[in-house]
This record gives sequence, C-alpha cells and structure tokens, in this order.
Amino acid sequence: MLTRLKVSGFKNLVDLDVRFGPFTCIAGANGVGKSNLFDAIHFLSALADHPLIEAAKSVRDESGKTADVRSLFHRVGDEYDEQMSFEAEMIVPGQGVDDLGQTAEASITFLRYAVVLAYRKGENGGAPGALELLKEELSHIKIGDASKYLLFPHNLKWRDSAVRGRRSVAYLISTAGEGASRVIQLHQDKGTGGRPQQRSAVKLPRTVLSVVNAAESPTALLARREMRSWRLLQLEPSSLRKPDEFTAPPRLGMDGSHLPATLDRLSRAQSAGADGGPGTAEGHDVCGQVASRLAELIEGVRDVSVDRDEKRELLTLVVTDLDNTPLPARALSDGTLRFLALAVIEMDPEAQGLLCLEEPENGIHPERIPAMLDLLQSIAVGTDEPVSDDNPLRQVIINTHSPVVVGEVQDDSLLVAELKETIRGGMRFKRVCFGCLPGTWRETKVPPQETPAVVSRGVLLHYLNPHVPRDSLGSYTGEGTSQRKAGGRHTRKRRVVDREDFMPLLDGVTEKQ
Repeated sequence: MLTRLKVSGFKNLVDLDVRFGPFTCIAGANGVGKSNLFDAIHFLSALADHPLIEAAKSVRDESGKTADVRSLFHRVGDEYDEQMSFEAEMIVPGQGVDDLGQTAEASITFLRYAVVLAYRKGENGGAPGALELLKEELSHIKIGDASKYLLFPHNLKWRDSAVRGRRSVAYLISTAGEGASRVIQLHQDKGTGGRPQQRSAVKLPRTVLSVVNAAESPTALLARREMRSWRLLQLEPSSLRKPDEFTAPPRLGMDGSHLPATLDRLSRAQSAGADGGPGTAEGHDVCGQVASRLAELIEGVRDVSVDRDEKRELLTLVVTDLDNTPLPARALSDGTLRFLALAVIEMDPEAQGLLCLEEPENGIHPERIPAMLDLLQSIAVGTDEPVSDDNPLRQVIINTHSPVVVGEVQDDSLLVAELKETIRGGMRFKRVCFGCLPGTWRETKVPPQETPAVVSRGVLLHYLNPHVPRDSLGSYTGEGTSQRKAGGRHTRKRRVVDREDFMPLLDGVTEKQ
C-alpha cells in the first residue's frame, strides 16, 4: 500500500509530495499531469523488476512510447533537469514468495524506498543515452511512529494488523561513497551486524532491490513484491471479450485479459474449499455475488457464469438476463465489461496491491456512476477492521474530469490537479500540484512544518456543474454515499456535493439559471 510519494524531476512533477489513503480520486483538466503521477508510480514499479533502461522504456511519453529516456526528465525549454528522484512510503505484506519459491517473512512492514537517477550520455556520440543510479535506499519506519505517517482515518486494530515487526538497523539498502567509488549496499535483514553486500553503482544496470531474494533479504524482497503489484489497469474491451483456453493464466491481466479464466478459478476454488473439501464462503456463490454487483449497473441480470466448452477447451464469460437469455462477453457493452472485471477483482483475495485506473466512468451512464464508485471503494481495503482474506490490503487510485464523479466521491478522498507557476534558478515554468479540500485529513493532520495545497472553492465549482441534474448526484442530505465493507456492513461518508460550504454556492448558481 503506497501511503506517500515524493517525486521531483520526472516530467512535470517537481517537488511533488502527495499522500494516499485506501481510495483516492484525482480530478483535473486534460494535460495538467494527472497521468504523469500514474507514470511515476508505474516507473517505480518497473524499477523493482526490470533493468533501468527497460523500466524507462515501459513509460509512455506524448507519442505513447518512450524512445529516449531523456524525455522522462523535467524540461524547461531546451534545458533538462540533471536528475530525477523518487521516495515512496509503503506498507508491505507480512509474507510472500520469491521467484525461486522461497518463503519470505518481513521483519517490519512499514518501509521507505528512495532512488535517484541521472541521465548518462551515450559513449559514442550517436549512441542512445542511459540512466545512472546515483542513490538507492530502503529503510524502515518505526512502529511507534506509524500514527505520525498514516494520516488517513483508520482504527488501531487495522493499523496493528497492517504495520508489524521491529528493526534493529537503520537501512536494508543504502548508498555509500561518491563518484567512481559509489556503492549500493544490501544489509543483512536480521540486524546481526554482518558485512553488507556491496555493488558498484557505476554503470549498474538495475536497482539492487530488483534482484533481492528471500534468503538474503526477505524484507527487501517483500518491498519488491509490493512495488511490483502497483498496476495501471487499462481495461480494453477487445481483451475483455476474448474467451480463454483451459490453460490460460487464471489471473486478470492489466488489459482485462483472462477474465473468464479468473472467474472460473474463483468459482472452482470456492466449490472445492481452501483445503480441497466442500466450499464454505458462508454459503455465498462467487458468480452470484458478481451478478448482484452487475445488477447495480444494469437491470435484468439473473446470473453471471463461465461456459466450459470441453470440445474446444474454451472458457467464455456469459451473463444471463431475467428471460434466461445467455449473453456471451462479445455481446456486452464496453462499460458492462469493465464493471464486470472490477467486480471480479473485488471477489479475488489474490488481487492485492495498488490499482490505478484512468477515467473509470467511461462507458457508464451518469446515473450509474455512483454504483461504479461504490464498487471501486469496496475494492480498497477497509480501515475500520483488521486486514484479512476478507479485507485484503488493496488500494485504488483513479483520475477523472467528470463532474458527476467529483460530486459523488468522499470529500477526503479527492485531490485536484492544477498547474502552478514556479520560478527556480531564474527559470519560470509550470508544474502540477495536487490540492485537497479544506478541513479534510490531508490539511488537518499534516505536521506543522508542511503546507498542503488546498483547493479553492472557485476551482471546485468548475466540477460541481449546476447543469448536472441533482437526481444523478443524489440529494443534498449530508448523509453521503454508502461504502460497503467486508461482512456486509456499510459506513456513511460525506460526498463533495454534501459539503455545507458548497451548497449555498450551488443553490445560488442554480437559481440564476
């Protein structure tokens, strides 16, 4: 779970410091840099798994593909920043498995990872440039300090279940020396005082974190696993419509591929039970729960199932309506398919980590957008109860420019992206800034030395469009939207449109129309 991210020198992210809760909605106009934040998260995830150059090339630029890694650096005119830096605070799983099947157990689960990269010109003039690793650090955050860093609302039982362990040394990975003598050090995990492993940072092709294993540093391995789970979901209807072969991976791909195989795995696992015996799941059926979710989006849903064609060895997702008419995935709308994929993610305990989605409201009727938001918020971990199989450590970040989405989300989950003019080193440029609403935890809970950006009411009124029918936004009752938690409980949250400081402004605008 990514709780805080600092970025500088990456695209138009300069001196960025943003905190995240279980669910975050980022609103902003086209071109301000909302997607650049997702790119920074994706780049960090790729650095934990791939060589530097491959991680850089996996990040899109304006043309959709990064041909020159220099394009990732912040630029003013023809001048590029000399380096880019990233710092991420995160909660990692307590246990995991490395690429060799070895089990790892974290000595502590609240960590901070920092990396600084510079651009290195090609050696032969025309050769493409590369990235140079200037600094890499992985350290722990003390358990006793967790409440100072986890500012979003949560109870003590949740924090105790998510943040565990103890460390006796400061660093798991550190950087020592300068210039040609600079080395990246991998320290022993258990704090026994043994000599750290050292790797020369000069021309190091990848981060040290990307090659750790369970034997030498289990906690670092779990940090790597956590960062690898940060995914940008780009649910493509063409991938969602495809049937799966029996041998297809039973995990939902980032493009929505293997949806039938994933749902088939979930339904079969529930039927067999975790130990191979009769399934329990409190008597509920996975497909039935997915169908109930889908019924919140479209009317007339009786069942969702996976058709097994034994002759052709194909799995096909099928939705059956109230007239018992089976509708295969190829006959469903784009919005319905995306909603189905998210409903399956909600039911999958193996789907953990951070999910980033761009404009999830696409293909959804405005009146049904609250159902989509309720689903996305239910995917995220509930912080009013301990982390468990029924409440996995999942996180969701979305971006949007939809007035309906902005009006419906919980006010403390909203960030608004704006371009701010900045002067540095005599150069004037614009950088993206993410502001919160006044009175929410991002403003009231931060330490005194920090000055969070706060969104003005005038900016937010551009989103709370008075032309949007109030019926589609819900009544201004102050009760807010319903967020479903594990176990069937609901908690009431205040939406943006429910804030008393906005109601008079909206009412006044409406009366003048």
